[in-house]
Amino acid sequence: MSIETSIGLDTGQPYPYRRAELVEPDWTRFPGWKDVTAAEWESVQWQRAHCIKNVRQLRTLWGDLVDEAFYEDLERDQAERATMSMLVPPQMMNTMAPHLTGGQTRRAQWTEAMYADPIRRYMLPVFSDRRTDWPSHPHATRDSLHEHDMWVAEGLTHRYPTKVLAELLPTCPQYCGHCTRMDLVGNSTPVIDKLKFSGKPVNRHAEMLDYLRRTPMVRDVVVSGGDVANMPWPRLEEFLTSLLEIENIRDIRLATKALMGLPQHWLQDDVRAGMERVARTARDRGVSLAMHTHVNHAASVTPLVAKATRAMLDAGLRDVRNQGVLLNGVNADPHALLDLCFTLLDGAQIMPYYFYMCDMIPFSEHWRVSVADAQRLQHHIMGYLPGFATPRIVCDVPFVGKRWVHQLADYDRELGISYWTKNYRTSIEASDPEALTRTYAYYDPIHTLPETGQDWWRRHAGDNLAEASRSAAASRVAAEAQALLPLS
Repeated sequence: MSIETSIGLDTGQPYPYRRAELVEPDWTRFPGWKDVTAAEWESVQWQRAHCIKNVRQLRTLWGDLVDEAFYEDLERDQAERATMSMLVPPQMMNTMAPHLTGGQTRRAQWTEAMYADPIRRYMLPVFSDRRTDWPSHPHATRDSLHEHDMWVAEGLTHRYPTKVLAELLPTCPQYCGHCTRMDLVGNSTPVIDKLKFSGKPVNRHAEMLDYLRRTPMVRDVVVSGGDVANMPWPRLEEFLTSLLEIENIRDIRLATKALMGLPQHWLQDDVRAGMERVARTARDRGVSLAMHTHVNHAASVTPLVAKATRAMLDAGLRDVRNQGVLLNGVNADPHALLDLCFTLLDGAQIMPYYFYMCDMIPFSEHWRVSVADAQRLQHHIMGYLPGFATPRIVCDVPFVGKRWVHQLADYDRELGISYWTKNYRTSIEASDPEALTRTYAYYDPIHTLPETGQDWWRRHAGDNLAEASRSAAASRVAAEAQALLPLS
């Protein structure tokens, strides 16, 4: 039952805060799970064994609840657009259209609800979701953040002066359609032939640790992948224990969407006991150990997610934080963002931390928002949450890194090109004298531009885009500056 707070719907505020009780949707409403028991549902082995990996398995689960046209739409996307293979745990599948019941609801209602569902939109994208005018931005790339360019050991990205990203493995318990590491993570798809790590895991991890021992400037390690929930706990604990033995390491962050997508993993007795051991060592050494998860919609936060979060906090983690992604059709709305933040904070003790703008990977234009829209969203969520729990909306600028969306140096809204500067060198810029004075470009979705800007991109899409777009923007800035000069 919903718990309405004292500031209700009639206060006149743009956003009416209300605290809602978390609910685990009824999985038996799906024909394929009508006989699944609560014990099975809470078993991580059952969850992993019953992930949805293809359209055939989805048909078995949903049956004729949705129209045949939906399955065909999904199959076409898998064949022509998907950069990630299909992998959805039951836990996540169950949060799609949670308000609908089984046979009591007509097929048309189910189909409409599934097409509109925010979690379905990014976990099971269909062809009709995608844009047909600009399915990909002309500047879209497989490794849009150039993380591989900054590898100092295979899988170890050193972009920021004091921080590194350690990709321990290339798999996850679930695959999000918008994954920024779509060039490496998961199975190959008909449109993306995935890269593969060449070294054995034990050798790669040893090389990472060796680099960190030799680089005392690094104090902060994001342990990621993929998803650390896919790494057998003894191997993960061994890596973390070795990391804690390095004197210069002061912060460790474990990255796992599975806290939401497969909370059953983090509720296993051996994992909880192991986390207690690691957290105790971290605490004794004065190292901050935290967990970062990835939740994009309030419907994803269920009692099991809250229970798993509580288990990790009880094990001794300093904090559990959320890094969501701004996605059209999912959460790119002030109310949806605030609903998510309050549900995380009130319902599961997860700290709203960042919302990233969706990166410029292939076939992502239907998800992406402009920098102007991101700034608007940041404005609209301010003042409702506690300051410490108000997430920053950030743009991950290629060759730069995270920048708060109001930090841009210049912005050509007609061409949708924003310019950014930085105050540090990445690991590939040690000898670059212009690294700290250069401006770096980021590109809005073309369909968000005025018609004049869209027309420019249509005419120049086949040109040397990096040079053409920079020249066009520079000409516009010069013309605007000239117009401001006093008449002689």
